[in-house]
Amino acid sequence: MTRRRLIIVGGFGAASLALAGCTSSSFDRLGTEQPPAAEPAQPSQIGSGQIRVGLILPLSAQGNAGVAALSMKNAAEMALAEFKEPNIQLLVKDDGGSPQGAQAAAQQALAEGAEIIIGPLFAQSVSAVGAVARARNVPVIAFSTDASVAANGVYLLSFLPESDVKRIVDFSVSRGKRSFAALLPDNAYGTVVEAAFQQEVARRGGRVVALEKYPLDPSRMGEAVRRVAQAASRADALFIPDGADAVPQVVAQLETNRVNLKRLQLLGTGLWDDPRIFSTPALVGGWYAAPDAAGFRSFSQRYRGRYGQDPVRTATLSYDAVALVAALVKTQGAQRFSQQILTNSSGFAGIDGVFRFMPNGTNERGLAVLRVAPGGGQVVSPAPKAF
Repeated sequence: MTRRRLIIVGGFGAASLALAGCTSSSFDRLGTEQPPAAEPAQPSQIGSGQIRVGLILPLSAQGNAGVAALSMKNAAEMALAEFKEPNIQLLVKDDGGSPQGAQAAAQQALAEGAEIIIGPLFAQSVSAVGAVARARNVPVIAFSTDASVAANGVYLLSFLPESDVKRIVDFSVSRGKRSFAALLPDNAYGTVVEAAFQQEVARRGGRVVALEKYPLDPSRMGEAVRRVAQAASRADALFIPDGADAVPQVVAQLETNRVNLKRLQLLGTGLWDDPRIFSTPALVGGWYAAPDAAGFRSFSQRYRGRYGQDPVRTATLSYDAVALVAALVKTQGAQRFSQQILTNSSGFAGIDGVFRFMPNGTNERGLAVLRVAPGGGQVVSPAPKAF
């Protein structure tokens, strides 16, 4: 028996079918926390195909949320333009950055005949849309990084922290690391990462010799750092899953506490993919999990050529969602949005590499492991090309 793995060739808008075996910030800068609500903008349509697809984004939200939403809308439009003759029409709806707006947007899209909904971005809005869509048996492909809002029929096409943790722990153990210490931010992201870290280390037969959470105020992180420093001699890897605003300060305080960072293997998540991390000497040689950057570089170049500005990092999610829907419409007939098709264990390939939706609505991604270097991340373990 064989199953098909749909390949979205990010960058050229083509779609093909390949045979594969059956064995196949708030929270993350954006994705969970609602911005201040705004008055939703007027809806619009992109494309003129027969299959209607809802696209719900916080286009009129304030600050970074609105900026990200516009970039994701542009990426969706670009996916349609680059895909060969897609038979879909995007019904663009603005949720105003609120669950109430998202619920109303979903109701409008469904009333207009949407067979699937792409978006929204924030966790509470995803829950609101999911409740409306499930009642009509319409699937949702959303962008929140909060796995708690995933469900059967509500699929998250996002960079989930759990995927980063699994990849970096697996790789570290494969390189002989068995004893882990961890310093985590005391926030929602840190809570999710802590649970995944404890689970993955245990699953791989390792042990956590020290784990502390530090407050967001840099002047108050000293006590947590000191406690981990006291246990550092019993660890061979130190996990610091935070962004560039905090990690350089954490390692500086570890050095102040006379921790020999050259003896420890430093570990991080995709939040380390930042020039400020690369320019911190103490972090050079650290490992972190992230998507292979080649796809995003190519996407960014095309996006700049089309819109005259850089895309937000999450714009690839919108592109991949629209390209996936267009490919399913082209190749999968009446069952195009069924659970069996969407949760194909062989998965799909998009701009950021291979991914697959799980029956519970979360996803798995094929991530690379990169090494921190002054010029940027260097791949030490390539992202898999298939599951």
